[in-house]
Amino acid sequence: MSQVFEGYERQYCDLSANLSRKCTSAGVFEGELKKQKLSEIKAGLDEADTLIRKMDLEARSFPPNIKGMLLAKLREYKTDLNHLKNEAKRITSVNANQAARNELEDSGIADAMMVSADQRGRLLMSTERLNQSTDRIKESRRTMLETEELGVSILQDLHQQRQALLHAHSAKQEDLDGHVKKDEQEQMDHWLPNFSTCLGHPIDPLFQAHSLTCCPMKFNFLSIPLD
Repeated sequence: MSQVFEGYERQYCDLSANLSRKCTSAGVFEGELKKQKLSEIKAGLDEADTLIRKMDLEARSFPPNIKGMLLAKLREYKTDLNHLKNEAKRITSVNANQAARNELEDSGIADAMMVSADQRGRLLMSTERLNQSTDRIKESRRTMLETEELGVSILQDLHQQRQALLHAHSAKQEDLDGHVKKDEQEQMDHWLPNFSTCLGHPIDPLFQAHSLTCCPMKFNFLSIPLD
């Protein structure tokens, strides 16, 4: 096995162990000390990447039987390096969240007051618009009810007028029929005596009744006075 590859391998193993300890200890530090530890971890990860690339180039220069063995070991080192990178990201994320919380706490009171005032203003505007919409809905319903009541009243008036017209027409028809019958009776009363005088004898009462009911106007041409 290449002494060069073995040298890179020893450097990586020492560096990996050192990075693992720093990641563990960085979680207990705060403030500037924690930032320093994170900076050291980042530099160590960059150095580990460089060693991985050097080992990969060195391993690929060997014959296939040796190269396969070296690349298998290299895959384990790459997996270990990815684990260290993920741990460093987790610590950095926790540190960033803590910094954000600290910043919010420093300016939180003033910002909260400003946000609260802005929210109250928007809430008041929303409430006012809602009240205006409610008033418009109430006004529309009132207008609709008034229109409905007016329509019902008009229909009732039209019905009453129709009934009055029908009653007036019926009364007029009855009055007209009465006048016609009266006129017919008067003509018969005038015609029959004259016709009886012309005949020289009285008219049969049955014929008179039949003439009144069936053909009262049949002999109107004889209704000329003969006296």
